[in-house]
Amino acid sequence: MDHRPQAWGRPRDDVYGAYDHSFMNTNSHPNQHTQQPLVTGTSVLAVKYKDGVVIAADNLGSYGSFARFTDVKRLHTFQDTSVVGFSGDISDMQYITRHLHQKSIEESYASSSANKKSRLSAANLHTYLSKMLYRRRSKMDPLWNHMLVVGFDDDEKPFVGSADLLGTTFTAPTLATGIGSMLAQPLLRTYAGTDEEAAERTKEEAIKVIQECMKVLFYRDARSQETYSLAVVSREGVEMKTSEKLENMSWAFADRIKGYGTQTV
Repeated sequence: MDHRPQAWGRPRDDVYGAYDHSFMNTNSHPNQHTQQPLVTGTSVLAVKYKDGVVIAADNLGSYGSFARFTDVKRLHTFQDTSVVGFSGDISDMQYITRHLHQKSIEESYASSSANKKSRLSAANLHTYLSKMLYRRRSKMDPLWNHMLVVGFDDDEKPFVGSADLLGTTFTAPTLATGIGSMLAQPLLRTYAGTDEEAAERTKEEAIKVIQECMKVLFYRDARSQETYSLAVVSREGVEMKTSEKLENMSWAFADRIKGYGTQTV
């Protein structure tokens, strides 16, 4: 190494030759991967009921702590039989969404030619996405998302599955991603902790508990907003609403919280 002050720490040109600046040409750079999410979405919530599944996610895309995009739809349908909800990086969500759109076209051709229903139920779609995520993780280029896949399994029973950037998967009657797994999941489990309890709940009850959880997240999660998307997956198809708004929201109670604002003790 050349330890003269004017060339501190650089290899000596008279020994190793001059530094090859051709490395800086744009065509010779090594592959680079996105290893840090920029614009992100927060929690996704899902819960079963006796005839289907309800899933919800707010419409905010946060640039760090900046509420940058207020109309980001993080629920996406697949062949009008399943819904995928995304937490995490929005650009990776867009990549996966385009991939699923292409897969949906392929499935449509296969289904119409064979005159049968799509081969990809929600359970199969969940498995497909988990393998896709695990493959990217194994390449050290993960897709920075945590997804919930909802719909029906091959036995036509309501299905809720989770898959994250590591390829970790599990299913349950109620699931939540992000900070919702800590704030909303206890409320969801009180509503339907088992499949037997979920089978006794109605669509209206499921929507109501999701709305209550979205209120809790709006008050407690600094990366959420009051406008959200809500989808109901039933055997008739997918009913999607993308501009729902929480009602009767007020911060009037805040001055009674210890530590809020200027207070005298």
